[in-house]
Amino acid sequence: MRVVILGSAAGGGLPQWNCRCPICTLARSEPDRVRPRTQSSIAVSADGSDWLLINASPDIRQQLFDNPQMHPREGLRHSPIRAVLLTNGDVDHVAGLLTLREGQPYALYATRGILDSVSANRVFDVMAEGVVARQAIGMDQVFEPLPGLSVTLFPVPGKVPLWLEDETMEIGAETETTVGALIEAGGRRLAYIPGCARVTDGLRARIAGVDALLFDGTVLHDDDMIRAGVGTKTGWRMGHVPMRGEGGSIDALAQVDLGRRIFVHINNTNPVLVEGSRERTEIETSGWTVAHDGLSLSL
Repeated sequence: MRVVILGSAAGGGLPQWNCRCPICTLARSEPDRVRPRTQSSIAVSADGSDWLLINASPDIRQQLFDNPQMHPREGLRHSPIRAVLLTNGDVDHVAGLLTLREGQPYALYATRGILDSVSANRVFDVMAEGVVARQAIGMDQVFEPLPGLSVTLFPVPGKVPLWLEDETMEIGAETETTVGALIEAGGRRLAYIPGCARVTDGLRARIAGVDALLFDGTVLHDDDMIRAGVGTKTGWRMGHVPMRGEGGSIDALAQVDLGRRIFVHINNTNPVLVEGSRERTEIETSGWTVAHDGLSLSL
């Protein structure tokens, strides 16, 4: 199995377009200390030729350009992206679908709830019926989006997308609006969970033994954005478990048998983004890697 992390940042990327927090400022002025990053997306392949795109970020055009294995290879119109899978309906995971509209056939997979949220907005009708085949996938249903690549979706604690929030919103519920993906090929297993509000016993059991875990690294501490002075929301309010602190993912997953442990979907205010910082060193000492755009895995 081959995996490319196309985008490693949370919504808005790094630097965010209007942000002058210390980390965004460093990303502009000293990119050797803070690498700029695009928004959350990965690509997975069983053969290195045909690829499954998991989450279509607003930065997808640049992400595909930056990774030559994703370039057209034949004829006037072609893409090695054969299928797209969505793990939730967040803007940073679905807006890129509007770029993938140039008459290129592919299959779009998601839970019924996620597909319904996309279909409810008519702007996504640019993915023409008959060109993009939308396929609803049930929880714990094994399906094969590409030959040799099997995927199982499972619910993780989360919430509905920001643009669908109302007075009935529940944070931490395990529904089909936020899912993880267990991906298998050639006897290897990858767990991809870019959004998760808390680590449960069920989640630990689900991912035990995988060869690599790509996990929600949005915030280091629950109050990262408050500390940075750029917002009032906690990680929990946004549906993201912190790396450290009460219920933090590092301690919660410490005893789980895992191969590589990699944080993805990292918010611009998270201090682990600074190369050589105390926070980065502590994370790496704990056995975790902080993802960057273009990071590739061969499992």
